[in-house]
Amino acid sequence: MRSNARKVLTLCIIQQGDRVLLGMKKRGFGKGRWNGFGGKVQEGETIAEAAKRELKEEAGIVTEDLQERGILEFTFQNNPELLEVRVFYVSHFTGEPVETEEMRPQWFSAGEIPFEHMWPDDKLWLPLFLEGKRFKGTFLFQGMDTLLSHELQEL
Repeated sequence: MRSNARKVLTLCIIQQGDRVLLGMKKRGFGKGRWNGFGGKVQEGETIAEAAKRELKEEAGIVTEDLQERGILEFTFQNNPELLEVRVFYVSHFTGEPVETEEMRPQWFSAGEIPFEHMWPDDKLWLPLFLEGKRFKGTFLFQGMDTLLSHELQEL
């Protein structure tokens, strides 16, 4: 069931060679999971501006180097709202990643991504991302932990 309620969010994954920077979400939606850095696009800001703002707020780093790699659409059973997540690749930034009230950053090697402590969909699209590919996916969840169905395509 599709609806018109759509919320646009950003997600930045920092990748430098074989290293990937993720953050442990400390509060709110997705608490207790490793994730990229991002959040809601606010009124009056572009998607890229939101991605940069969230990266600074959540990890204390600044980038001008955003490359959009994917669009992911999430719906949750019994919730009409569609979450559209724009996924960005970041390789260069200034500053050092620091822990904030919301996130605790940590570097992982690309072969040791902690998928068992991430959203269930991440293991489907993140490998494409790490290979430098562009993609589009739709995911239907029941609650926060059960992925009921998905479609994922390389662009």
